[in-house]
Amino acid sequence: MVISSIEEKKKESLKISIKEGTASGFASDLGNSLVVPLATEIGANAIHIGFLNALSGIISPLAQIKGDKLMEKYSRKRIASKNALRQALTWILIAVVGILYATNILRGYLPLILIAFYCIHSIFGGLIYPVWFSWMGDLIDDKKRGKYFGKRNIFVGVAGTVAILLGGFILDKFREVGYIFLGFGILFIVAFLFRFISYRYLKKQYEPKFKLKRKDYFSFWAFLKRYDNYGKFAVYQAFFNFAIMIASPFFAFYMLKELGFEHNYLLYMIVTLASTVFYVIFTPLAGKFSDKYGNLRLLWIANIFFVLSPIAWIFIKSTIWIILIPQLISGIANASLNIGIINYTYDSAKEEKRGLCIAYTNLLIGIGTFAGAIVGGFLINYVTTSWTSPFLFVFGLAAILRLLVVFIFLPQIKEVKRVPKVKLHMPIHLHLTSPLRMLHLGHSMPTHHINRKGIFRKL
Repeated sequence: MVISSIEEKKKESLKISIKEGTASGFASDLGNSLVVPLATEIGANAIHIGFLNALSGIISPLAQIKGDKLMEKYSRKRIASKNALRQALTWILIAVVGILYATNILRGYLPLILIAFYCIHSIFGGLIYPVWFSWMGDLIDDKKRGKYFGKRNIFVGVAGTVAILLGGFILDKFREVGYIFLGFGILFIVAFLFRFISYRYLKKQYEPKFKLKRKDYFSFWAFLKRYDNYGKFAVYQAFFNFAIMIASPFFAFYMLKELGFEHNYLLYMIVTLASTVFYVIFTPLAGKFSDKYGNLRLLWIANIFFVLSPIAWIFIKSTIWIILIPQLISGIANASLNIGIINYTYDSAKEEKRGLCIAYTNLLIGIGTFAGAIVGGFLINYVTTSWTSPFLFVFGLAAILRLLVVFIFLPQIKEVKRVPKVKLHMPIHLHLTSPLRMLHLGHSMPTHHINRKGIFRKL
């Protein structure tokens, strides 16, 4: 009876988590989609945008290490819920930035103040993530993770799509009547309200008994020196995110400044949410693919599409084609990467070490994010060429670096769980019967699995 009761609590908590993720996704996508437009309106340049992404990208994983340590003293529910509430309040702080600009207060300093407030927002998110990751791992059957996260991400993605579309529509209406910063303020308050709702749902979730012990702790340097299969996976993510962030933070800035979208925020939001729509469509396919064929093959798919993304931005200027090609590519890439990374980490790390493993991995990601965003910002701001714009130069460089990272690091990483072998063929091709059926990648694709009792044990 006790076992049955616990299983029922887990099932109910997973249902609540979908509601929590929906509210959180609405708040996150609405707020995050408005930060760069707000920065642009208050006079931020490419350097500011680079630092906005770089600092938040490195501060969040540093906070994750602290978040993992907090599990030695406090319950996961307490840590996650309290910091969700604090994170909700930071949207109000960010709303104040627009009001200060509208009232001509501290105008010259507001881009820096916005960066600081967004970093505070990222700190609270960082404190939550390893705790939430550990918590969810104890709730979900390991054979159904792909399916569950695929389903959950659909609700999160749909909520984000609605949020972005609503944000663009409202912002355009306020621009028309000359009160653009009032529009920003109202929308950030809405983001606060939905994050508050997600906080309330977190309080309702069941938390299985868990106590992190000091003996489960290991240092970041020990993690790096070990450099086992999961270590290679973590280091790969650092280099991959460096290549990603050289260009990705500037797609929105490019649309606003180079393609003229700053004069039509509704159109900007429609283009932005297109990738979210495609993400929602492909996420369940990615989840099923993960459960059946493994996560490493899913990461190959994600990485190939991430290589194609900046290339598409170089050649496409038409709004409709931006939606149908770069944003489609982005949706497939993000759906595959999100499911692949989450499930690969669950398969690779022991329950008591998941939080610390994901924290250290995200620290490496943060270092790559920080360096990539700073480099990209400086290149766009200072590099001049006679044959193309700084944006397109950076996009081309990003594509090359992404391709190099893929073929240097991914062949070194081995699949953890048992998956069916696949015959390899040249050249690279994709089955057309399903968008994410199977990607054949020549002889660089590992076909074997690593048994958990083998040399690549769980951390």
